[in-house]
Amino acid sequence: MTTILGCIADDFTGATDLAGLLARSGVRVSLRIGVPDSSPSETAAFEVIALKSRTAPVDEAVTETRAALKWLQAAGAQRFFWKYCSTFDSTAEGNIGPVAEALMADLGTDQTIYCPAFPENGRAIFMGNLFVGQQPLAESPMKDHPLTPMRDSNLMRLIQPQVTRPVGLADRLTVAQGSDALRNELEQLKAKGVAHVVVDAVANSDLEIIAEACRDMPLMTGGSAVAMPLPALYLADGTLSADAPKAQAPQLGVATIVLSGSCSAMTNKQVADYTSRGIPAFQLDPLALAENGPQKALDWLSKQDLDKAPIIYATANPQSVRAAQEKLGVAGAGEIVEATLSACAVAARDKGARRVIVAGGETSGAVTKALGVTQLDIGTEIAPGVPWTYCQSGGHQIALTLKSGNFGTETFFTDAQEKLNAV
Repeated sequence: MTTILGCIADDFTGATDLAGLLARSGVRVSLRIGVPDSSPSETAAFEVIALKSRTAPVDEAVTETRAALKWLQAAGAQRFFWKYCSTFDSTAEGNIGPVAEALMADLGTDQTIYCPAFPENGRAIFMGNLFVGQQPLAESPMKDHPLTPMRDSNLMRLIQPQVTRPVGLADRLTVAQGSDALRNELEQLKAKGVAHVVVDAVANSDLEIIAEACRDMPLMTGGSAVAMPLPALYLADGTLSADAPKAQAPQLGVATIVLSGSCSAMTNKQVADYTSRGIPAFQLDPLALAENGPQKALDWLSKQDLDKAPIIYATANPQSVRAAQEKLGVAGAGEIVEATLSACAVAARDKGARRVIVAGGETSGAVTKALGVTQLDIGTEIAPGVPWTYCQSGGHQIALTLKSGNFGTETFFTDAQEKLNAV
């Protein structure tokens, strides 16, 4: 069918986060891993293209995103959504701003919004400042992120160095007055030449107002949650047919592998909870991997009963992460872990695992590519922004979930398996 909304995400967990929230509508959502090589066919009403561009060089990120936009336009989409992390992970150089400006140029539009709020996961924006729970972004654990440490909470200050045109704010007081007031404020800012508008949101009701006001913009940008109201709006006005195809869940065995490369505060808690249950576990040491390679982990995996859902993890505290980075470099330490977890994913699949749980954005990208996955259909939601997905890998149908580091509760790894058992 013709694609109604074309979405581009800057990492794989972000793509599944967005796809999962859109899938709450019950309508089929298709997620593509990278820009497809072939012309669009058998497309869904909501198409999401996952890139691995969050920390890529700016020129590379812009080029990949423009290619994704061109494919989505060929699929019939006339409205587009640029998705980045709800903690606005970026550097002074980008990639959020440069990509947004490139998309705006290609679409011929002179204004877009920025709204990474996700109230269900504790992300709120007030007077332009991003909060993680009750903490300003710069005081949250994100200040120690190994790749994109966030040392400022003010989104206007974060965006301005990344773009060439003026940045402004539509604050909570405006949003609280409703969609007409917000639409009017955006028009006034546009008349002043403000191209990049941060929009406050502290509750889901704010997101509904923002989506209503901005639904006809050629381009919206933000975290996944501001896109969540769009399917209902499209269904209400007939843009999306009520009989659009629904997702179908396959029946799979229980053999499972859990792979965790994230070192976020929440993933540390999730690994601790999971391993405390007596689950077979193997911890990776980046320094040992650099010296000896992944064989020890692969040998351990070969002896495991996958029905017990063993875990292989590199999750560690910030001090341990910094120690490894000092010796191997930031990129080097991450690449060694990603390569090992990817090899373990393939080995587990070949051993019979049909359920693969992955924690961490960069890890998810590496594992998905190693499994040769090019398209996923979105299934049941495990936690806000984290669904199960269904795909083909190595001639087998598998269930795959890709979890952003800070998403989910402490029992996420157990919850994920229970959710799939109940389908």
